[in-house]
Amino acid sequence: MAAARTALIIGAGIAGPVAAMALARAGIEATVCEAHPGTAAGTGSFLTIAPNGIDALRAIGAEESGLATSFPTPSIELRGPTGKPLGVTSTGLPDSTSRTCKRADLYQALYAEAVRRGIAIEHGKRLSKAWQDREGVHAEFGDGSAASADVLIGADGIHSETRALIDPGAPAPRYTGLINLGGYARGIETGARPGSYTMIFGRRAFFGYVPAPGGEVWWFANVPRAGEPASGETEAVSRAQWKRTLADLYAGDAGPAARLVDATDPADMSQATPIHYIHSLPAWSDRRMIVIGDAAHAPTPTSGQGASLSMEDGVMLAQCLRDLADPERAFARFEALRRPRVESITRQAARVNSSKVPGPVTRALLPVIMKMVANSKQATAPYRHHIDWDIAIPAGS
Repeated sequence: MAAARTALIIGAGIAGPVAAMALARAGIEATVCEAHPGTAAGTGSFLTIAPNGIDALRAIGAEESGLATSFPTPSIELRGPTGKPLGVTSTGLPDSTSRTCKRADLYQALYAEAVRRGIAIEHGKRLSKAWQDREGVHAEFGDGSAASADVLIGADGIHSETRALIDPGAPAPRYTGLINLGGYARGIETGARPGSYTMIFGRRAFFGYVPAPGGEVWWFANVPRAGEPASGETEAVSRAQWKRTLADLYAGDAGPAARLVDATDPADMSQATPIHYIHSLPAWSDRRMIVIGDAAHAPTPTSGQGASLSMEDGVMLAQCLRDLADPERAFARFEALRRPRVESITRQAARVNSSKVPGPVTRALLPVIMKMVANSKQATAPYRHHIDWDIAIPAGS
């Protein structure tokens, strides 16, 4: 199989534009195909970019643009429902800390940087069919259009259409038992330092918040729900109704959760969505097609690594395609290099995520949880991952 010179990337979220920029740097022309008709303005709430994600952006010269709207968030304080401190953990390394930004701002920044570098991004291109032959990989889209390239890269998120085309029997994303939503409040004094996260194991639900520069407090809530909601069910509940639900859930807890929710305009709340994760797929690729980012391995938000692992994927896949002429060999090498790391992170995140469901088991597990998230070498190991763009990827065995 000849070396890849062109690529179709499905998805213009985080992994897609990063992969496209990295591929361009490797001499491979990429076109990004996005299902939605417009950009990601207003999408989602906020996220953290870990030091290893920052390192991945730095490897392709996108650090400055990618982090332009972010602010440093160096620590997390954990508290119980009575306000009792449970411990403080770092979110980075001595010379590099995690940063927080609105998800939509990160999407827009990476999108704009990719366009500035000449990357073609096409909208309204929902992948409906793909097949391979000796000439390459061919795709058809919901609008009736078609495209071909040497390789196809699915960066289309946890509910990936590409993943199902590569392996129709691939396991579906698993529901965690939690509903996630968030918002932005003003006029509430929390006592926390700007940029410092506080996370509360409430009596009935988990709550986290961080004071942002400019006076806003960004917050999120994880609401237990035993049975997986039907598609669109939680999104159909009005934000005003969610405010009332959250006010009831946090009424008995110490801390500012109830006040923050009350001070939030419903228009400044994100949609409520079930939290899913993907730990392990049987295979990430099939000859000329591959999935990366959340399409291949989606940790729970507890990890703080979803965006960063996606960035790492985009850069390292480009390196593999650059250095290993046969795309099939490049994909196999990429998977061999990435799978142990990402599955370790998703596994640990799932364990910690289970502690967010309140009850006597959670209270018994809190000492264990604190040990897992403390500033140990094991806890900070994910942050230490470094990508050197100038070092060739070895062929491996």
